[in-house]
Amino acid sequence: MRLYQTFLLTILAVPAIAQQPEQTLTYRAEAAVTVSNGDYAPLWLTANRYGMTSNESKNAYLRAGIAWNKSLKHNWRIAAGLDLAGGKNLTSNFWIQQAYADISWKKLTLSLGSKERSGFPLEKNEQLTSGWMVEGPNTRPVPQIRAEIRDYLDIPGLGHWLALKGHLAYGKFMDGNWQEDFVARGEIFTKDVLYHSKSLMLRLGNKDKLPVEFEFGLLTAAQFGGDRMQKNSDGSIGLIRDMPEGLKDFWKIFFPTQKSTLENVEGNHCGSWNFGLNYYYGDWRFRAYLEHYFEDHSQMFWEYGRWKDGHIGVEISFPQNRWISSLVWEGLNTTDQTGPILYDGVGGSFNDLQMSGGDNYYTNGEYLGWQHYGSSLGHPFLMGPQYNTDGSNEVKGCRVKAQHVGISGTPSDEWKWRMLVSYSRNWGSYKKPFDKVTKQFSSLVEATYSPNRLKGWSVTAAIAIDRGNYPGNSTGGMITLSKTGGFGL
Repeated sequence: MRLYQTFLLTILAVPAIAQQPEQTLTYRAEAAVTVSNGDYAPLWLTANRYGMTSNESKNAYLRAGIAWNKSLKHNWRIAAGLDLAGGKNLTSNFWIQQAYADISWKKLTLSLGSKERSGFPLEKNEQLTSGWMVEGPNTRPVPQIRAEIRDYLDIPGLGHWLALKGHLAYGKFMDGNWQEDFVARGEIFTKDVLYHSKSLMLRLGNKDKLPVEFEFGLLTAAQFGGDRMQKNSDGSIGLIRDMPEGLKDFWKIFFPTQKSTLENVEGNHCGSWNFGLNYYYGDWRFRAYLEHYFEDHSQMFWEYGRWKDGHIGVEISFPQNRWISSLVWEGLNTTDQTGPILYDGVGGSFNDLQMSGGDNYYTNGEYLGWQHYGSSLGHPFLMGPQYNTDGSNEVKGCRVKAQHVGISGTPSDEWKWRMLVSYSRNWGSYKKPFDKVTKQFSSLVEATYSPNRLKGWSVTAAIAIDRGNYPGNSTGGMITLSKTGGFGL
């Protein structure tokens, strides 16, 4: 918190070096109530909302925030924001949702703090997609120091035919106390875990001369450092291991290496290969994308044959009309995981043999669930520990096949709507398979009204239905009232 305050004061104290600087100060206030009749709230009233809601069948939140942006001369910009939230039946009674300060020059930005970021580096329609595989809007932001080129930057001298974007970040997970409260006695949890991610994406094509663009690149993320703890049978807390987090460990996480194929790299690593293809035809836009997820080298490359796991999608953006603006179809498969066999040669008959199957997505031997405050950091169909009734900190259902459709429209400048429909099957994991394949249908219908006569006000009503056996049947609704505006400067 002291670091946040220091950086915010520094930014706010920057002198106005432009003669006529452009600046904005905006505010946002929002309240939402969710009511449902199942053991859990319907999936689409919980998932991909930046952790603002919870899977509790009845929950409510109130949030308020401000954001300041200022343009300086010589293409410099500064920004800062603060967003506070609290509520009932959530993972916290009160928390800081966003607290950040940014300084930018052209397309390069240095950002410090918690900030809602999504769709990076692979673009998807945030309102219609089912999610991202590595990181997305499914949980609260992770506080971090982040250098990034968020929007594609043309490489000079190539006539706008090649562009790049990317980022480098280090941060810290803030859910150690939540884990301690959540896990059952005898279970393991972690505290003060550090975070790292980086990406590089390239875009080939110049749509002004040829209506086709191709994107490809790599995203990697990791957990490292922190403490591995256990809640004892009497409720006391014991330290199992203080995991390395010295200066050299930051380098080991940035560039993970192994001394041999039988030795794991330090930390918990995951990532995705990302591909996108855009085609423009008049006012139409057609986009296809693939996000291939991996947790180690066996899925990162074609060591074990072609890739079978990933998230594939198609989006159609329609010409302006009264009813439909975008349509998304997506398919998800995480059932392969390089096959069911994991053999590392330790204590076996073949000491020099390794078979790196059974990757057990989103659950690591040292760092447990790839989660933050109980929600999966990646795709919500791989449900986080908040759904575990036994108080274990792991992602139990990681072998999933799913189909998803999203559609949205803007009938007028006062109304907009969206609909999500999903069907998933879940096998559990190779290590702990479910007794039978679970099936789940999840749907959402949502409409937002923003009356012109009440500038800045909007109300959103949503109805969602879940049917199946993981996480179960539920019917519920959500009402959200929000007000946005600005202050004259």
